[in-house]
Amino acid sequence: MLAQFYPPILGGTEQYVRALSIELVARGYDVAVATIWHEGLAHFEIDEGVRIHRIRSSMHRIPWLFGDERRHAPPFPDPELTLELQRVMQKEQPAIVHAHNWLVRSFLPLKVWNRTRLIISLHDYSLVCAKQALMYYDMPCSGPGITKCLGCATSHYGPIRGIPTALSNQVMGRIERGAADMFLAVSQAVAENNGLVGSNQPFQVIPNFIDRNIGDDTQRSQEDMSAYLAQLPDEGYLLYVGAFLQEKGVEVVLNAYTRMIDHICTTTDQDARKIPPLVLIGYQTAGWQVPQVPIIDNDNTHKILVFKDWPHSAVMEAWKRCSMALIPSIWSEPFGIVALEAMSMGKPIIASRIGGLSDIVVDKETGFLLPPGEDQALQEAIQYLLDNPEQRKHMGEMGRQRVQSFQTETVVPQIEQVYRDVVASASKRQ
Repeated sequence: MLAQFYPPILGGTEQYVRALSIELVARGYDVAVATIWHEGLAHFEIDEGVRIHRIRSSMHRIPWLFGDERRHAPPFPDPELTLELQRVMQKEQPAIVHAHNWLVRSFLPLKVWNRTRLIISLHDYSLVCAKQALMYYDMPCSGPGITKCLGCATSHYGPIRGIPTALSNQVMGRIERGAADMFLAVSQAVAENNGLVGSNQPFQVIPNFIDRNIGDDTQRSQEDMSAYLAQLPDEGYLLYVGAFLQEKGVEVVLNAYTRMIDHICTTTDQDARKIPPLVLIGYQTAGWQVPQVPIIDNDNTHKILVFKDWPHSAVMEAWKRCSMALIPSIWSEPFGIVALEAMSMGKPIIASRIGGLSDIVVDKETGFLLPPGEDQALQEAIQYLLDNPEQRKHMGEMGRQRVQSFQTETVVPQIEQVYRDVVASASKRQ
């Protein structure tokens, strides 16, 4: 496995790579992961049978240029990463390299002489977009173009990083297409927006998955969770989980919630004043900043609570205690693993009708799909579910049933079949 991040660094792709790796070990595979080293983490360790190699990057030896807390892989071969990957390859001798993001670009020079089969999972739009989000400034992008990509990337990264990132992504994207034995898109939206549909590229759409025991709290004692759970309000709060980025719709959530606060401040209806707190759990990036001062109502109650960098087990405990999940992305969300996590806990989903979320949420059955960016529609949907607890419960139960289609035992066999097919195809050519 090639992945720029791996737990304890948090994120949907990171959780997916770890879960897949551990499941493959349980199914008899020999699995190793190569990922970028971060301070405080071991250069090598074994995680439930998965051998983890954390390797160094040349780019991050230039802190003034690549000073992000998260050490992202560049969209072009990093000399030190390539040498480190060669060392790992010589040690592990894999039959298959399964890559999950731009770290594959540092492997591509090795693919020229290496007979290892290359499978690339696309969890975003990095094949065509230098920002990986397919957002043109602050709006969904209609598609790549050299001039618009240069301007957009420069605005996002700055001229020193933006121009080489956009240009190298154009070049390396073409090389990546030629080197891959199979692309796995996590949703139909990812396949279409990365230009795989209608091309001659070999690809399949195989969704992300979650373990059927994902909410089993026997994996971590209640004492371990007490410090996190003590920070949560009483059960029934609204919950957003994800990166604190504008394209994730955090601002839409805050605007919708502010509408609700404004309403209770002008009404004498006591029932209307019973609005649960809003909890935001995620991690901060160099992008949009979450306000640091929470909204406080007339009862001097904190109505917005922001928690950063919680472990996954604590997030799952938070899902158990909330009333509904808010996923108001304004970009074409590639998949939306948080929707599956919330559904597995029996929670209704209010999400944007965009990207891979439409593959997961069934409108008016497991929740609501809304036009992206419309905070008034989000406010009305939240209020509807607050006013109709039986409907909220019904949608949650339908979600529990729906999530079975995205569980380990359904999805992982599809990936195994891809492995077998790719290896068999290589054997026939030799």
